[in-house]
Amino acid sequence: MPITVPSLALSTGATIPAMGYGVYMMSSEEVREYLPQALELGYTHIDTANAYFNEVAVGEVIRGAGVAREQLFITSKLFPQSYPYDRCTADIDATLERMGLDYLDLLLLHQPYGDYVHGWRAMEEALRAGKVRAIGLSNFPIHKIAQVMEVAEIAPQVLQVEINPYWNQHALKRELASMGLGDIVFEGWYPLGHGDKALLADPVLAEIAAAHDKTTAQVALRWSIQEGNVVFPKASNLEHMRQNIDIFDFELADNEMARINALPQRPYYEVPEEPPAFVLVENDYTEQA
Repeated sequence: MPITVPSLALSTGATIPAMGYGVYMMSSEEVREYLPQALELGYTHIDTANAYFNEVAVGEVIRGAGVAREQLFITSKLFPQSYPYDRCTADIDATLERMGLDYLDLLLLHQPYGDYVHGWRAMEEALRAGKVRAIGLSNFPIHKIAQVMEVAEIAPQVLQVEINPYWNQHALKRELASMGLGDIVFEGWYPLGHGDKALLADPVLAEIAAAHDKTTAQVALRWSIQEGNVVFPKASNLEHMRQNIDIFDFELADNEMARINALPQRPYYEVPEEPPAFVLVENDYTEQA
């Protein structure tokens, strides 16, 4: 039977499943192969982006999956070339058209570059129009979040950033709370350290995993869930997909959480202040099959 994933509350009053299935770096063919398997296992939160070039395939799978739309939580993201106000409005509509959807559950600004201030204005209008049901930011550092907040009439409901036991984002959470954004929901990419063998063999995680008869990967994911985060473990292997979602039948004790939070901190990827070359490429998002 599919596993039921618990949900977190958004400031809009909506809810968001605490585990999602991300399709980053998946071809359309891979999406059509693996996403149906994820849905059968109980993944209902699907995360894509216009820059992933697989929105068409994601839309096809979810429309043909036999799962009611209201039981799914669909996220997409806009790359910086979409941020200028008029283009942002058009590209939101284009994403909905590519996916064959009337609305998105969540839309994020994908990278902290370009005209994200005016992009945020278009996001707010899409929220008011019912085209999206929640809006947020991805990979934004605190000073650029502050720039968005200077013009925002609606605060971000979600922030998607790297989160794992080696980069727990506690400092960023404290900074956001001091800005009045303590209710923002964090979503974590690289929850398993981008497959880092050192993290997956960490002695602290290994000892805790043995105590619960779980894998170190399951302990890392469970830790993030208990931290109040949404997690996106990347998997195309069916057994890994099954193991990743099978973390809701145990709970880490307070001392186990404390031991994990005491691990030395370092990010796997540091978002640069200036846009890297891949952000500056002008893409044609209509070229999807």
